[in-house]
Amino acid sequence: MPADPDTRPARTMPRGPAGHLRDALLKLASGRAVCLRQSERPWASVTFEGARHTFELRFDGLTATLAGETLIEQLPDHEFTIPGQLVAEARVTAVDHRLAPEPCMKVTCELLLLKDA
Repeated sequence: MPADPDTRPARTMPRGPAGHLRDALLKLASGRAVCLRQSERPWASVTFEGARHTFELRFDGLTATLAGETLIEQLPDHEFTIPGQLVAEARVTAVDHRLAPEPCMKVTCELLLLKDA
């Protein structure tokens, strides 16, 4: 698949909790995903503080697409281990799946990361 501005892997990858979260997602994807985009925005309630993280992952080829389908199935109930953080919510917000010319899937997911007191 040719690289265009919407499909190139993100150039700068954050460190800290956001980086740990990205690494955990890629591990959940069996190492078959490419992180295209990652964003973070602050989130707070009366009792909690954290950030909402959005990831766009691409899975190229049949094996990778199957790994993506597994990620979609397991993400909501997955127990993440992020130092000093708690994943309060994890959900898939969009899926774009193509079969031709070869299987390819983009998955957008959103995770709410809270500071563990």
